[in-house]
Amino acid sequence: MRSVFIMFLLLAGITATAQTNNTIEKKKFHFGAKQDTSAGYAQAVKVDNVIYVSGTVARDITPASIKRVYQTIERSLAAFGATLQNVVKENLYTTDIEAMKTHNEARKEMYKGDYPAATWVQISRLYMPDAKLEIEVIAHLPKKQ
Repeated sequence: MRSVFIMFLLLAGITATAQTNNTIEKKKFHFGAKQDTSAGYAQAVKVDNVIYVSGTVARDITPASIKRVYQTIERSLAAFGATLQNVVKENLYTTDIEAMKTHNEARKEMYKGDYPAATWVQISRLYMPDAKLEIEVIAHLPKKQ
């Protein structure tokens, strides 16, 4: 019984140590000089070799607006030395999936044939009331040797 109690204390100590040392290094990118905290998000966050880019929006769904969204995403990725070819996952939210399907060539051109895993979802509304498209991506940089 005593050995079980000692084992419990050891495990509890390991758990407590792990909880107190639970920090990660996050590098953030913002288009402005500092983070806009009104909505409470970062434009892009890099942890280790993974980059998470927040949703980037368009108010309409045309080839030109789709291209602008991906160019904005490229700017976020470039802040960490990445390109769209580093994107491994894309989540696309739209209020008009049929328009997105119609203009998908604009999206495909931006990836130059190197398409990521992707999820497309039609929703009734985005955070910005007049937005019709929002795209977020996850990119990986090569691991350092």
